[in-house]
Amino acid sequence: MLTGILTPTSGSVIVNGMNPHKERERFVQTIGVVFGQRSQLWWDIAVQESFRLLKKVYKVSDAQYNEHMDHVIKTLDLEPLLDKPVRKLSLGQRMRCELAAALIHNPPLLFLDEPTIGLDVLVKLKIREFLKEINEKYNTTILLTTHDLTDIEALCERVIMLDEGNIIYDGALKSLKEKWGEGKEISFEFLEKADISHLETLTGDLDIKWELDERKQIFTAVTGDDEETVSQVIARTVAAYKVRDLKINEPSTEEIIRNIYDKGMLQHG
Repeated sequence: MLTGILTPTSGSVIVNGMNPHKERERFVQTIGVVFGQRSQLWWDIAVQESFRLLKKVYKVSDAQYNEHMDHVIKTLDLEPLLDKPVRKLSLGQRMRCELAAALIHNPPLLFLDEPTIGLDVLVKLKIREFLKEINEKYNTTILLTTHDLTDIEALCERVIMLDEGNIIYDGALKSLKEKWGEGKEISFEFLEKADISHLETLTGDLDIKWELDERKQIFTAVTGDDEETVSQVIARTVAAYKVRDLKINEPSTEEIIRNIYDKGMLQHG
């Protein structure tokens, strides 16, 4: 609906000051769209020929195209792919080309539907870094749908959560973690024999809980988000024992959202 593909059955949608369905020709000049499972490139011709056709569709001047696309092509490392037919590209290569194609006219609004689906870690990182760059350089608004919550953690500062059509959270990602996260886990692996009861005595005045993985001999202090408590746990433990390894973990966004729904926090938060 926001892209003008579907017509609202009721109500109205205004994007970039226009009705996407009624003002479609003018509206599409102001948006870029990438669908993870569909292509806007021509399957049997070289990538750069697809780019040139889209340049004409969007009526982009040679000067604008060369200045903008030279940067996009270089940043996404597309030079080796320009002469290849789209059908010969891997999924990761094609998605980088799809992203470049959506930005030929440098739109102020970019819709991304599962842009990293099925991609390897390195390609995902390249795409995320590129999206951050165009957001900062051109002030491009990016509307992202994804099942990969690491995309959200890497790209989004603001998060909106819906429950049965109602907004139940609208704010910073950091605040979401503070509100519904379950603190931090500080894991210790010692060079000498340790005793969990002694660790509990060492930190008895702190609001924490010790857990022991007997198989791996890893002792974990489960704390809240208070930085002073975390510092005290580490300082006291390191003073009492020789430590081989120490890790501080906090729940991922995916874990937090799963906990919100699993534990019914929506009704109580």
